Amino acid sequence: QVQLVESGGGLVQPGGSLRLSCVASKMTFSSHVMAWYRQTPGKERELVARIGVSGTLNYAESVAGRFTISRDSPKNTLFLQMNSLKPEDTAVYYCNARHFSVGDVYWGQGTQVTVSS
Repeated sequence: QVQLVESGGGLVQPGGSLRLSCVASKMTFSSHVMAWYRQTPGKERELVARIGVSGTLNYAESVAGRFTISRDSPKNTLFLQMNSLKPEDTAVYYCNARHFSVGDVYWGQGTQVTVSS
């Protein structure tokens, strides 16, 4: 069974940085489009950043220039470097994997990020 395990969330002051990690297991990591989503209470889950199997990058307008998504395929790990964090970045962040052709989708359990002074 595919597993996605996120880590790296926590409490940070505005302007600070955090690095999220997502370790994938029991899947062919290089065959999956990987992404980070986030969700706050009462709102729909939204795409934060996506990295394709060939390295194509997509960012939400609200995080472009502050967040960087990357993947380490040999280590089956996805990263999200978050800089210049703002209170509105507070959310539960979820790791997402989608097979590039079959379309199977997997989610991690989420990690809480809180930006507050």
